[in-house]
Amino acid sequence: MASQDQIDLFNVNEVADSAPPANFDPDLIPTDAKIPIPPGTYASIDPIVEHCNRCQRCGLGATRTHAVVGRGNPNADIMIVGEGPGQNEDETGMPFVGKAGQLLDRILASVKLTEDDVYISNIVKCRPPGNRTPAIEEMDACRPYLIEQIRLIDPKIILLTGASAVRGITGDKRGITKIRGQWLEWDNRQCMPIFHPAYLLRNQSRDKGSPKWLMWQDIQAVRTKLDEIRAS
Repeated sequence: MASQDQIDLFNVNEVADSAPPANFDPDLIPTDAKIPIPPGTYASIDPIVEHCNRCQRCGLGATRTHAVVGRGNPNADIMIVGEGPGQNEDETGMPFVGKAGQLLDRILASVKLTEDDVYISNIVKCRPPGNRTPAIEEMDACRPYLIEQIRLIDPKIILLTGASAVRGITGDKRGITKIRGQWLEWDNRQCMPIFHPAYLLRNQSRDKGSPKWLMWQDIQAVRTKLDEIRAS
């Protein structure tokens, strides 16, 4: 099945009036990427965690230590979607806990956003070997879990960190430098592509126009948008 077809198949627009068929066996989900995850399959995040930790829908399951499903407030107004776990995340089972995660927490704190305001996840739940970019088939296999997370958390804003997160959710193949800081609408939600914190660690300049300077503009815009949504 083509990537765009899978995006359509698991589109959360269909969630409100959908439920798994009566003969659907959710215990088969972790065994094969060809088994769909109907909207409404999961009642909470916990069974997603359980399924991801025994999932073999793609080859990444064979090399993981822990599946990395998410951290933060399951009722958060902001959801942050990254690319995939690194070594620290694979070892702990928690996303964004290494240097990039520490920087992300500082970026959020700079506009007075705490873990109560956000839920953090990734396009793929298992670490790609060598921290390589997830393959399309790996993102396709894992995306339905993420779509269910979005349905359950129901965030007002989604931040897409890096090009893989943008492509994995929206299908947009443009480079992150071309679309970062722009509000995109997906599934009637406000989404903003932003630089991945790991990219900022490799670009330390704070000069005007630098990645760190641009991130500061972007996170302020996110804070402003959140305040507007909460006030409406």
